[in-house]
Amino acid sequence: MKNYDIFCKIVDNFGDIGVCWRLARQLRAEHGIDVRLWIDAFNVAQQLIPALDATKRVQTIEGITIAAWDADTRFEQASPVVIEAFGCELPSDYLALMQAGSIWVNLEYLSAEPWIEGFHGRNSKRGNLTRHFFFPGFTAASGGLLREHGLVENNRKIAASRRLQHDFFQRFELTPPAENSAVLKVSLFSYPHAPIHELLNAMAESSRRIVCYAPATSILPKIADFFGKAFIAAGEHLTHKNLSLHVLPFLRQADYDSLLASCDINFVRGEDSWIRAIWAGRPFIWQPYRQTEDTHLVKLGAFLDVFYTGCTEHARQAAISLHRAWTSEQLSVSNWQDYLDNIDALETFSAQQAGRLALQPDLATNLVIYIEKLHHNHI
Repeated sequence: MKNYDIFCKIVDNFGDIGVCWRLARQLRAEHGIDVRLWIDAFNVAQQLIPALDATKRVQTIEGITIAAWDADTRFEQASPVVIEAFGCELPSDYLALMQAGSIWVNLEYLSAEPWIEGFHGRNSKRGNLTRHFFFPGFTAASGGLLREHGLVENNRKIAASRRLQHDFFQRFELTPPAENSAVLKVSLFSYPHAPIHELLNAMAESSRRIVCYAPATSILPKIADFFGKAFIAAGEHLTHKNLSLHVLPFLRQADYDSLLASCDINFVRGEDSWIRAIWAGRPFIWQPYRQTEDTHLVKLGAFLDVFYTGCTEHARQAAISLHRAWTSEQLSVSNWQDYLDNIDALETFSAQQAGRLALQPDLATNLVIYIEKLHHNHI
């Protein structure tokens, strides 16, 4: 089964397309799959895929066929394998083209909640079609985590190399802090409702100098407000007490990975940047996508329980406290300072966790094997 269609509806800005684009490229590069990626919002996808031409309805980039999915789309033939990303609901006219033998996989959102293991691999019927549910996760009983070959090793090289970090920051006309300095490098990518003012204040008041790198996203007005400015843009450098902040342009995925590996602490959000922060092997704070009935807090708690198992108690509590303060939008200087006081232990533990999780098969490999099994079972 070497032809896959992937349907991606961009609900939350970059997370959905971020995961789908990485998955499509890995399936192509490492498994020889011919992928057609259907995207419903080219204007947003362009930011992550700069080569994408919004005026062309079908185009090929990095060996991936990218097609526009909108009210004007006319489907001619269904692929033998169809991946519905994050329950985006396949269009009815495409479903009508699918055969009883079509392999239909719903790629679910990542979660560390224990119940996903019992639902991973289950299916449901829709007419003569079968919809299979594939759950990413942190255990061998799940679908695993998205991770390209050599990713962790490459991140380790960047984290250990002053030269590689210097070369990366030089592309943005920046010089990283001296290697023997006590300055901490922090990347900031969050939803706008995060307590950004409180975090920047905590950084400014912290016991160590902080250099913060913020890619240009929807949080820039919040950052501008903290520094008393009406507007800021990529390329600006701002300073207040112990905090220096550099506004970066919006980064393509490879550059964002390098930023995560180069920083000492990473603030991430949603799904794609969360997974990449894990593989960076650096301490990070994750902000889950806000859901009704505080479901995101349950998801956060499950992840903290799984990820920080085995961490020293003081460091574990510091990480959990800062995560909860950041997510509850009630962050204090003491939350931040307690985290910094445990940064050495958290750095060691985060690197160990990246290595441990990388021992498990990656999501793309698991997905290909799963699909092949479904195919053989149908035959």
